[in-house]
Amino acid sequence: MPRDLDTIRVRTLFLSDLHLGTKGCQAEALLDFLRSYDAETIYLVGDIVDGWRLKSGWYWPQSHNDVVQKLLRKVRKGSALVYVPGNHDEFLRDYVGVNLGGIELADHAIHETANGKRYLVIHGDQFDLVVRHARWLALLGDGAYTAALFVNTYLNIARRKLGLTYWSLSAWAKLRVKNAVNFISRFEELLAAEARRQEVDGVICGHIHHAAMHENYGIAYVNTGDWVESCTVVVEHWDGTLELIRWSDTQRRSLLPAPDLDVTVETPRVLDGKAA
Repeated sequence: MPRDLDTIRVRTLFLSDLHLGTKGCQAEALLDFLRSYDAETIYLVGDIVDGWRLKSGWYWPQSHNDVVQKLLRKVRKGSALVYVPGNHDEFLRDYVGVNLGGIELADHAIHETANGKRYLVIHGDQFDLVVRHARWLALLGDGAYTAALFVNTYLNIARRKLGLTYWSLSAWAKLRVKNAVNFISRFEELLAAEARRQEVDGVICGHIHHAAMHENYGIAYVNTGDWVESCTVVVEHWDGTLELIRWSDTQRRSLLPAPDLDVTVETPRVLDGKAA
């Protein structure tokens, strides 16, 4: 595949929860990443386009269109692209099994890494009991999340003026509210159990906007995070190891992990070197 000299080439990219069509989507940062990385295979692991939000009001700036065009350009240049729809782009589930211009639509996928590990690739909303059995509550929660992002935007404008770094209100709340922590743990446990049931080595998912890589349930659990708050992506290198990248300003400048970080060991690790 032709590529720019400064583009990093990896075996596989796993992206989820872009939420194109919302004001919270960090499309410019995503474009920056997509210009910097190419891959043999790209998995879009759900909630790429936010159909819920677009139904209530159209929002589609040029940067969101640029993201779509950039992904399509990668397909034209030879990348395989597998799109696994989530709950926010569930309208695409009606087309599972169809190949649209080189994009394969699948309910889920089994990905085999270069070192022979097999991973279930799935959005994960199927294991969210609120989404499955109380859709009205899920929609209410989505509205509350949008409100938190609105507050967060103006909070971080003030923080930048004070010379402070970005801080996420909703991510902070997730990790400190007991019910949210319990929800994340239960979600991870259910996905790990499903991977075990399918007799694979791990699961790669999205949905809850909480990037993580660990083996807390005896099987590899990998969550790609999102491009609304954390701007995270999972890459597979040519030796089969997985890396969770947090697309910070420092990384965008250097395109290399910090020298004291161990990010490509066989046991999945987050970029900052701590187990999630």
